[in-house]
Amino acid sequence: MNIELGAIQERFADIIWEHEPVASGELVRICEKELNWKKPTMYTVLRKLCEKGIFLNQNGIVTSLISREDFYAAKSAQIIEESYQGSLPSFIAAFISRQNITDEEADRIQEMIDSYKKRSRS
Repeated sequence: MNIELGAIQERFADIIWEHEPVASGELVRICEKELNWKKPTMYTVLRKLCEKGIFLNQNGIVTSLISREDFYAAKSAQIIEESYQGSLPSFIAAFISRQNITDEEADRIQEMIDSYKKRSRS
């Protein structure tokens, strides 16, 4: 799967995930309202996202082949791999050095790490 999407393609993908399954005609109306797109634009971008293996337009109904969560997880993994040589600790160090996180966010991150450790030991 090619997860490289431009900002507008990503916004369009988010619209689909928010409304799926969605009839393509309804998607045209949503895109006219939210993105100021005409019908041909919507179908062109949809076709490209279908070619990338993210969505399926079958019998006029648009559904996802990959969930929003899985898409953003894959995108995050790609960024870490390409920018931090696959090192999650390097990514976190870079992120924390430029952005303050709250105590609640730090606690939530620690909970995720602890949960992962429990699962991996089982």
